[in-house]
Amino acid sequence: MTGGASRFYNAVEDAENLRPTDLLDFFVYYLTVEIAEDVATASSLEKCFHDCDLVGPGNISAELSRGLKGSPPKFVKADGGYRLHRSYREQLANRLGTSRPVIQTAIELRKLEAKLPAGAEKNFLTETIDCFEAGANRATIIMCWILTLNHLCDFVFQHHLVAFNTELSKITDKRVKVTKVQVRDDFSDIPESKFIELLRATGVISNDVRKIMDEKLGTRNTSAHPSSVAIKPSKVIEFVDDLIENVVLKYKV
Repeated sequence: MTGGASRFYNAVEDAENLRPTDLLDFFVYYLTVEIAEDVATASSLEKCFHDCDLVGPGNISAELSRGLKGSPPKFVKADGGYRLHRSYREQLANRLGTSRPVIQTAIELRKLEAKLPAGAEKNFLTETIDCFEAGANRATIIMCWILTLNHLCDFVFQHHLVAFNTELSKITDKRVKVTKVQVRDDFSDIPESKFIELLRATGVISNDVRKIMDEKLGTRNTSAHPSSVAIKPSKVIEFVDDLIENVVLKYKV
């Protein structure tokens, strides 16, 4: 299965035992509430079933029309498509229960994914968000940090290498094993905290971004080792959003 619809389907309790007509209602919810499309149409709903490798109702248009009947109805017509009647929308939200926040936050992260151009970084972020959706919060943080550092190394290597090497030559810290970056792999000989210092000293990043990086390095360190500290989903969302929006998307390679 591919796409956001399949991730939503996986979060619906007992989805595999629901009738196609019941799943149709959930997919209207997904389209109009979770990803905030103006309306759901027969074609957009058919695509949801297709993305989930499922067979939909025999006549989606007819099912939507039937949903306009009743008191209250399940659907209301709007702008050439369908939306959920307010009371029925709340019923579906209650049925989603505890899975709803995960669905919503995962969708927010997928919006970040959509902002990256096709390529290795986008693929890596896709796998990072997959970790979050699987409940692997620590892994999500570690992978996002790796992506951010790798992006900054590429950015420096392509745009600021001379200035970076000038500052690097002044470092006396024995933990730094290289005096000049000549090939891309040389960055691995610079401790991450020192790399952040050099980015700021070189003027590659602003002081505000340095503060973000220092804070996130601390979170990464906490996440990378066994401890009693709980890494909550809200912390993961803030971590990923901050680094992707304020670093990866800001400093374009």
